[in-house]
Amino acid sequence: MAKHPVGALDLSLGCVPRAAVWRLRDTTLRFGRMPLLMGIVNVTPDSFSDGGRFVETSAAVEHALGLVAAGATILDVGGESTRPGAAPVDADEELRRVMPVVERLCAETDVAVSIDTAKARVAREAVAAGAQAINDVTALTGDARMVQVAVETGAGVCAMHMLGSPGSMQDDPRYDDVVAEIRNYLAARRDCLMAAGVERERICLDPGIGFGKTTEHNLRLLSRIETFHALGCPVLVGPSRKAFIGRVLGRMEADRTAGTLGVVLALALAGVQIVRVHDVAAAKQALTLFEAARTNM
Repeated sequence: MAKHPVGALDLSLGCVPRAAVWRLRDTTLRFGRMPLLMGIVNVTPDSFSDGGRFVETSAAVEHALGLVAAGATILDVGGESTRPGAAPVDADEELRRVMPVVERLCAETDVAVSIDTAKARVAREAVAAGAQAINDVTALTGDARMVQVAVETGAGVCAMHMLGSPGSMQDDPRYDDVVAEIRNYLAARRDCLMAAGVERERICLDPGIGFGKTTEHNLRLLSRIETFHALGCPVLVGPSRKAFIGRVLGRMEADRTAGTLGVVLALALAGVQIVRVHDVAAAKQALTLFEAARTNM
């Protein structure tokens, strides 16, 4: 039975200003009314949604460039599945998977590349090859050297909340107040990173939808996501094709694209700055029409 402790942070639920920028290694992302899209590039044989489709470098690069053409502002390249129950891979294997993709994307597109990893060695080598940001599902706690890598490279960092590990995170996760506890955790990680020398503008925070949360936890977080703006950092959310969508729809085997788009629009309304998705073209079209309809109301 997993349990996450309640912290002491008490944040106002009133309207608060949103972070306007996320500084990466040598570029800055600026946010408008609609969220930017982070396109998912899984170079893995076992990811829950598209595992095995883009294991080959050429297929992964072609897919990623298609995401850019569809409207992705960031490409998130990962070589280790974090689906529930996923087995870990070692750094050598992760590097073998991701480095050729990172190198080619940094050479062939101006869009920022993010490395999705919890390993300091992988992060360091990817940033040296041109990656602009480190996206770590352990909030830079899984490898004792990761914070140092973030400081030394000047990369942007995204710290995500996860209860447990991919192998155990869905084993009866429990919270007394899921929103407050995750807000407190992310505030503590923000403060730790800043104390170590990572500038606030380089920090992005992710509540970790689907990572050690039940369907009810996920929906509660999504319904209160605007409160995370009070942490003073950009908010990133990754709802794409997650199991809770199938549960809400009552059909686990259903195509989750439309359900994902429903969540993306709710996140846009709440002012979330970055949304991590598989289906960039569909998300871009939905956001474009959503903004057009709002502008002309």
